[in-house]
Amino acid sequence: MGFFKSFFASLLAIFVSFFLLFFLGLIIVISSQKETEPYVRDGSVLEIRIGATLPERPPDDPFSILFQESSRTPVTLRGLENNLEKAAADDRIAGIWMNVNNLGTSWNHLIELREKMQEFRNESGKFIYITTDDIGYNEQSYFLATAADSIFAPPETFFQFDGFFMQSVFFKEFLDKIGVEAEIFRAGEYKGAIEPLFRTDLSDENREQMQAIVDNVADTFLAAVSERTGMSRSELDILLNEEHIMTSRGAYEAGLIDALVYPDELKSRMEEQVTEMGNREFRTIRYSRYNRVDRSSAGVDDPSTSNKIAVIHAAGNIMPDLGEPSFFPGSTDNITARSFGDNLDNALEDDNVKAIVLRITSPGGSGATSDLIWHKIREAAKEKPVIASLGSVAASGGYYIGMAADTIVASSQTITGSIGVFGVAMNMQELLNDKLGIHFDEVTSHDQALWISPDKPVSDRTRRAIQTYVDDFYDVFLERVAVSRNMTVEEVHAVGQGRVWTGPDAYEAGLVDAIGEMDTALAIAAGKAGIEEYTIEIFPKPKSLMELFAGSAQTQIRYMMHPGLKELESLDPILQILKHDPRTAIARMPFDFKIH
Repeated sequence: MGFFKSFFASLLAIFVSFFLLFFLGLIIVISSQKETEPYVRDGSVLEIRIGATLPERPPDDPFSILFQESSRTPVTLRGLENNLEKAAADDRIAGIWMNVNNLGTSWNHLIELREKMQEFRNESGKFIYITTDDIGYNEQSYFLATAADSIFAPPETFFQFDGFFMQSVFFKEFLDKIGVEAEIFRAGEYKGAIEPLFRTDLSDENREQMQAIVDNVADTFLAAVSERTGMSRSELDILLNEEHIMTSRGAYEAGLIDALVYPDELKSRMEEQVTEMGNREFRTIRYSRYNRVDRSSAGVDDPSTSNKIAVIHAAGNIMPDLGEPSFFPGSTDNITARSFGDNLDNALEDDNVKAIVLRITSPGGSGATSDLIWHKIREAAKEKPVIASLGSVAASGGYYIGMAADTIVASSQTITGSIGVFGVAMNMQELLNDKLGIHFDEVTSHDQALWISPDKPVSDRTRRAIQTYVDDFYDVFLERVAVSRNMTVEEVHAVGQGRVWTGPDAYEAGLVDAIGEMDTALAIAAGKAGIEEYTIEIFPKPKSLMELFAGSAQTQIRYMMHPGLKELESLDPILQILKHDPRTAIARMPFDFKIH
């Protein structure tokens, strides 16, 4: 009895400690949000450090910041754009000192930020200096650096300049070894999402579309480098294919960066620059502090209007509301018909919202869920202008919901299209019966009551039924696109079959209306609504205190404790859907979009 008393007392102490830490952390977050506006001295240089990632916007709730890994940073794309606009108008800011490292973020985010950096320089006349530290530049961070006045690096740090690749992982031989056979049903030659289950290499069709994506990224990157350095494309290709630059010293000798300097030497350069501009003293103000400076204090004249444009973010896999967390941490952010519909309804009910921009970043998912969301958007478009702004990827189900909008805007780096459908049935008879000794037996009321069972191969009748289901949904997909894009079904089929397209190629194929970033989508929305000045209303809204406690902490703890199975994350949404309905049609792009 003494042991149990001690055990439960210790357990109680742990829970009490957890709750105390939770409320302490919450108080810290709330108090930090209420800090007074910082004082900015004349001649200050805005110091911005961008970590390994650059998310588009902050987390839905501030509580998640408490559980972030130490290497992460709260700097976001929208936050950077806001602070660049403030710094350009703020007479107290002399320039920007940006530190970037081995970035791993979407190319459309980088393109948008690079354009904002160029606007800052052109409109304000102030400088941007970019450097790195002992982590160094990769191609993504160097692409961003090409927008700066000067690019610096410590003498012996890393510099990646070796090209781009996409890699797929295949599981067929593994499944063979454990006695599992994947039955594949698909509509379209390019629908390669399930290739890892029945192949050991890329199909010609999948290789074709992946090569086009890699080439598009390479073209964008090298165009920026060529503009910055004055080197031709052929000269840069020689550097990439033959020189294999790996250090900042090698990059300096090749003319890719301007100087090799240590941090204290760079500060001396900036101090000289600031004093030459007529300022008495060199000071820096960090991004986190300047983020609290009010836009009006910085000299930004925001429109005084009640007109609003709602921006609804739809990011992640399109999934049924399964009511349970995913096993894999990469799949915690999903788009469901209920959550998306609630945000759309809130925007429609607000009389001050004159137009809606859907920011879609999704590889797709459940076909049925995509159709529900499509219908909801079509109905909303009857009440207010709806513009789709496609993020890094809006393919398959992501494109399906986007085509319901009045206008579709894609970035030059958007991966879209993938108009196709597939289904999967897993035959685990050998694994269960022969290898594990697990057997099933059943009674049924009718012949087709148990038409799919993991311990039995798919019958010919079931195979025909599933293929018919997939084909029927593909036909619906084609018809939806044909109506939306004013094309014939045959024209859509020619650019469909599961093939993915880059933004410019999708524009040429008639699948999108314009190429541009969020600013382009907002301008089109304002034009259709007949307004010139507006403010932006972001959805989803921040979560309530109870939602913070019930959801965010649980998700972040699960992330920190997850098993290292990153290669399987792309299959997780597929497995989650099939777990609840093995007969469903899945509209998802053929691979996860990761270019290295």
